[in-house]
Amino acid sequence: MATQIWTPLDYDKPGKQIGHLNLPHSVHRSAYGNIVIPLGIVANGTGPTLLLTAGTHGDEYEGQVALTRLLRDIDPAAINGRLIILPMLNAPAARAGLRVSPVDGVNLNRAFPGDPLGSPTQAIAHYVSSVLFPLADVYQDLHAGGSSLDYLPFVSVRASVDADLDAKALAAARAFGAPYIQVWGYSPDPRLSTAESNRQKIISLGGEFGGGGSVSRRGLGIVERGLQRLMAHLGMIAPLDETPPTPAIEVEVKGRDHYVYAAGNGLFEPLCDLGDHVEAGQTCGLLHDPDDPTRPAIPHHFATSGLLICRRHPGRAERGDCVAHLATPRRR
Repeated sequence: MATQIWTPLDYDKPGKQIGHLNLPHSVHRSAYGNIVIPLGIVANGTGPTLLLTAGTHGDEYEGQVALTRLLRDIDPAAINGRLIILPMLNAPAARAGLRVSPVDGVNLNRAFPGDPLGSPTQAIAHYVSSVLFPLADVYQDLHAGGSSLDYLPFVSVRASVDADLDAKALAAARAFGAPYIQVWGYSPDPRLSTAESNRQKIISLGGEFGGGGSVSRRGLGIVERGLQRLMAHLGMIAPLDETPPTPAIEVEVKGRDHYVYAAGNGLFEPLCDLGDHVEAGQTCGLLHDPDDPTRPAIPHHFATSGLLICRRHPGRAERGDCVAHLATPRRR
C-alpha cells in the first residue's frame, strides 16, 4: 500500500526547498485537514544523500534546534550531495513537548516500519521507511533523554547482522567526534528507526545529547559540530580546519542486565552520578515512600559493572520505570 503522505517539494530538485509533508487527518474541526510536518531539502552536485531527523520524541530538543539552524543557514552551493532534513519528525508530539503523539498516543520510535493506513504516527513511520530510507545513503536520528532521563552525550550505532555495514557506521560515528560512542548491542524493541534503517542496509547513527526536557548547551554544540564533521567525512563539504577531536570513549549496551528498574512506587534517591564507574552489586539508589514513613526504603542494585551513562530525571518513579542504565567498555 502506498503512503498517504504528500508534499509539493521535489526531492530531485537542486537548491534549497523548505516546506512540509502533509498527512491527511480528518477530525471534527477540520474534515479535510492535514497534519503538517516541516521538511527541508538541500541539494547540489552528485554526492551522497544524508537524511537527518529530530523530534522523533517531542520532548527532546537539541536535535530540533540544530537541524532548524542548519536548514536555515546552509548554502546549497557549499555542499556536494543532498540533505533531507526533518527537524520535528513527530510534529504533533514536538508541538506538544511530549515523548509520544497526543493524537494517537503512539511512540514513533516504536512504530517502524509503520503502516500507511494506521494511526498518524504509524503513517509517519511508514513514510520514512518506504519513501525516505530508499533515498538515503546515510541516516542520523538525533535524540536526548527527554523529560524522564538524563544522558551523558554520545553518538550511537546499532549493531546489525552485517559486519561491513556496522564498520561503516562506526567509522561515521568516530568522525562525528562526540565524547562517547555507544554501540547498542541489545535493544528491548525491534521497531526502532535505526533498526529499520539497518534492515534496509543504510549507514545509520543515533545519539543522545542531553535530557531532562531542556536544551543542553553542551549537547547542542556537540550535535552542531558533529553534523559538520559527518558531512565532511562523507565528502559533502570541504574538510574542516580544526584540531582533530579527542578520540571517543567507546562503550556498548549488551543486555537487559545493564538496566535498573523501579521495584515499587515512590521517590528515587540516586546514589551514583552520571559518568561514575560502578560495580555489580553496588547500590544504585533508594526508593522512598513518603506516604508511609514507617516503610523502609527499597535499595536497588546494579546487576553488572560499567559506566553510568543514563539516570532517571524526575524524582518520582513508578514500578517498572527505568531509573538507570549502564554501558560497558567496548574492545576496538
